[in-house]
Amino acid sequence: MRASQQAPIGMFDSGIGGLTVANALSRRLPSESLLYFGDTARVPYGPKSPDTVRRYALQIGEWLVREGVKCVVVACNTATAHALDVLQSSLPVPVVGVVEPGARAAVRASRIGPIGVIGTSGTIASGAYTRAIHRLSSHATVLAAPCPLFVPLVEEGWGDHPATRLIVREYLAPMRDARVDTLVLGCTHYPLLAPVLAAEMGPAVRLIDSAEETAVEVERILADRGLLNNAAGGHAPEPRHRFVASDAPGHFLALGRRFLDAPLTAVEYHVFT
Repeated sequence: MRASQQAPIGMFDSGIGGLTVANALSRRLPSESLLYFGDTARVPYGPKSPDTVRRYALQIGEWLVREGVKCVVVACNTATAHALDVLQSSLPVPVVGVVEPGARAAVRASRIGPIGVIGTSGTIASGAYTRAIHRLSSHATVLAAPCPLFVPLVEEGWGDHPATRLIVREYLAPMRDARVDTLVLGCTHYPLLAPVLAAEMGPAVRLIDSAEETAVEVERILADRGLLNNAAGGHAPEPRHRFVASDAPGHFLALGRRFLDAPLTAVEYHVFT
């Protein structure tokens, strides 16, 4: 059955970081409703095996489809790296990841390189960003490094903690030494650390957040399929956003408000058994 224009855009992340993508989608597509699932019971995905991440992603993707979404945005770099192909082949709606859009933005922004990529251990080990960048620019030099402590720091709300600044300095030392001119934030949590990252790298280094580019891709796919909510004469109803967490919805509510321009007033709870 064909999805309706009024159906929500489904999206998921291992936690709250994907709200940066939700924010970009809301700005670019203000008429669209969103259904966001944060898998806070199983965060972080980065250290988990590819098979486990694929299993989690399929559970969530199938649940989103049952909830009636018209497309699925994998707002998690690790899940995109390990599960995008299987989600695209298994779900009856279009599925968009965040790696390819981020790679496109990095190639456009880089002047002489090299291009730096930071992410979770799983994302970096997958090589997904390096392959995506090389598909777009075969001669690009890519330096990729895992930063596994960044996600728990963001989840704890320690964006400007002294310990965070020390960890950032240690993790980014190879990027500074290599004189990267572009740094891809290869995890949707990392934009919450952008001020600290920018201060460490200096004004000459461009930070790449794939959220905006992902929103452009979602808009293109929905338009191609006639699924934009304002496609029928521009008289779309007010959007309705739902936020769901698999654990600690109160913590999600408190921390998630930092990610969104719009008010976050309620978080539902759903757990997979």
